[in-house]
Amino acid sequence: MASAWWPCLILALLSGLAASGFPRSPFQLLGKRSLPEGVADGVEVYSTKINSKVTSRFAHNVVTTRAVNRADTAKEVSFDVELPKTAFITNFTLTIDGVTYPGNVKEKEVAKKQYEKAVSQGKTAGLVKASGRKLEKFTVSVNVAAGSKVTFELTYEELLKRHKGKYEMYLKVQPKQLVKHFEIDVDIFEPQGISMLDAEASFITNDLLGSALTKSFSGKKGHVSFKPSLDQQRSCPTCTDSLLNGDFTITYDVNRESPGNVQIVNGYFVHFFAPQGLPVVPKNVAFVIDISGSMAGRKLEQTKEALLRILEDMKEEDYLNFILFSGDVSTWKEHLVQATPENLQEARTFVKSMEDKGMTNINDGLLRGISMLNKAREEHRVPERSTAIVIMLTDGDANVGESRPEKIQENVRNAIGGKFPLYNLGFGNNLNYNFLENMALENHGFARRIYEDSDADLQLQGFYEEVANPLLTGVEMDYPENAILGLTQNTYQHFYDGSEIVVAGHLVGEDVNSFKADVKGHGATNDLTFTEEVDMKEMEKALQERDYIFGNYIERLWAYLTIEQLLEKRKNAHGEEKENLTAQALDLSLKYHFVTPLTSMVVTKPEDNEDERAIADKPGEGGDSHTGEPRHVLSDQLPASSKPLLPCGWGPPLHHPSSGERRCPLLQHQ
Repeated sequence: MASAWWPCLILALLSGLAASGFPRSPFQLLGKRSLPEGVADGVEVYSTKINSKVTSRFAHNVVTTRAVNRADTAKEVSFDVELPKTAFITNFTLTIDGVTYPGNVKEKEVAKKQYEKAVSQGKTAGLVKASGRKLEKFTVSVNVAAGSKVTFELTYEELLKRHKGKYEMYLKVQPKQLVKHFEIDVDIFEPQGISMLDAEASFITNDLLGSALTKSFSGKKGHVSFKPSLDQQRSCPTCTDSLLNGDFTITYDVNRESPGNVQIVNGYFVHFFAPQGLPVVPKNVAFVIDISGSMAGRKLEQTKEALLRILEDMKEEDYLNFILFSGDVSTWKEHLVQATPENLQEARTFVKSMEDKGMTNINDGLLRGISMLNKAREEHRVPERSTAIVIMLTDGDANVGESRPEKIQENVRNAIGGKFPLYNLGFGNNLNYNFLENMALENHGFARRIYEDSDADLQLQGFYEEVANPLLTGVEMDYPENAILGLTQNTYQHFYDGSEIVVAGHLVGEDVNSFKADVKGHGATNDLTFTEEVDMKEMEKALQERDYIFGNYIERLWAYLTIEQLLEKRKNAHGEEKENLTAQALDLSLKYHFVTPLTSMVVTKPEDNEDERAIADKPGEGGDSHTGEPRHVLSDQLPASSKPLLPCGWGPPLHHPSSGERRCPLLQHQ
């Protein structure tokens, strides 16, 4: 689950300083008064356009940059785009003087063989690597002859997740130089109708933003356009460097006259479910907190600050306890206690007194918290209509007691027994994130990395806000029997306020005239049933106005969601089950041209009168299975006479153990 990761994009086009023997630094592209306007090292980026079409939360994004080499010698031009970790690249083309070089999505093993062949000839480089909290960076470079033009076009897609009551597109813009035609153009089509739409930029004053930015919505359609002139891009009235360097954010939400909305197009359906106005279900929370020696100093202080803020948000109907683990386990209270004002004041005193010590016993800390929640239910210490949640925070790996990840997973799975979710927060990079994620996923929760930064306490608080207000538990979504193939996940332990449940599937048969969806769940005071009925002919009429939206969006949304869920299930599968899940996800990835952890995009491009092959893989959040850091692999070797497409900027060169060839460490999904 990745509801918090929103669509993001950074666009940075750099000219080929490396090809000229100079270090590639964006600062060398800024403020050079002797250069013609918009030209850096002889390369002019004359057009950059980000075009997004969002239909029923499914975003189809195309980034196009055009450049011309105005120098009298060949230059290297690089195209950088940072896209959301949750997005799938679907296409890339490179066009030079009218000749187009497309990218082809292939099974990773097949691509790897082509890739290894190219490596042995010294002609390849990896294109995608992890970048910061939410992003992956796509980079490709090409030599452009004097006077020649080049066009780069990257397409990616993703389903926008609803987060705290709205959908958000966060674009980080960074062209590094003045661009004659710079434009962001976003069309939004929502059959439920758009209730609010906003857009803002962090890098331009309100006066300039007002004239460069237009935003409007009416009924089912919304539009945002950001088209700054050259003068509006300047960092000062007489400067030749660009101030377009920061965040561009679009937020919107839809009308919710009924709890759900079903849409059917070309034999595929999607069901969005987000009821409003329900009372909050009381929650019983076990906070399982790592206080081992590695948490000393800033991390523990930020954890305390976050917990103190969380205590401010606890409702009097809630119950809680703190379980602290280091080499051993201690608790604030013997059992869960109600969040009365008196108890909360005592809890604040306890949190402030927490001190670091000793080793890391994750197993016993989790089992104590789970046992406490189970006993509270069995002994009727908590309301009958309440729900339980385990939130575990750690900054390292288990190193005392039971320390085998697979055994800890088994113990936790057996103790929870599917009754409530586990949310794992991994603080920093010195931990086995894959273990935390796998354990959370198989217990109906999710993992979140907390980055060691000045806002770590806000990251922790932000996570808590996502799960603070459960409106329904035990949600089941039922559809016509024998009428659907490929149904995505349709049962959820919780529906949280401000979020949205999305289910999709493929309808069987051509003669379906109506469609009925039933949703059942346990509310704070009673059990609830919500019904949505769709008249197929009325639906067809209603969707005829989507003239400017790509037509197979629900089918692609279904494929995206299915692949995402198959990949999650695959993380905890073994043997034949894992093989089947892998085969299904791979088939869909290839059919719909998605770059996923099972596929790679092979990009062929011209270099020195012959084609050169590069590969785009999808990095993983977990990185190395032990450290959580991105893995280094041997991936490219170029003759000394050539400049590497991507310099060894994130690690020293590696040398092949047998051949001694120099290779750069490039990031790929493992």
